[in-house]
Amino acid sequence: MTLPADLLESGPDPMGTELASWGRVLLLETRGRRSGARRVTPIGFVEEADGSLLIAAGSPGTAWARNLEAHPDCRVAWADVDRRCVAERLPDDEAARAVSALILRYGTPAEGLGSGAAFRLRAAPTSPAEPA
Repeated sequence: MTLPADLLESGPDPMGTELASWGRVLLLETRGRRSGARRVTPIGFVEEADGSLLIAAGSPGTAWARNLEAHPDCRVAWADVDRRCVAERLPDDEAARAVSALILRYGTPAEGLGSGAAFRLRAAPTSPAEPA
């Protein structure tokens, strides 16, 4: 699968890029909370039946999570998917369910999740096309 070239320019690690091209993780593009610079990070996800995505940080200081809290508009890409999203921080009960789903998908390496924020990423609303 081909990932968007502009996301690859931001320097995600080669292993994360390969896993994203296979659909095992996604590339999350956020805007730096202080710098405003584009940041791209490979992270694990679970896709819900409604098409939303669940993600969770491993610690309270995780940069991408702090960036989403400051600027919830983001972009995700994996396999042949490339979409703009809006992040919503999950309340504790929903965050626990998201962490459980991530552990079930990724196994024991994901057991460190839960001390950081968890989010639901929903597709960003699209604006109607401008009349010609």
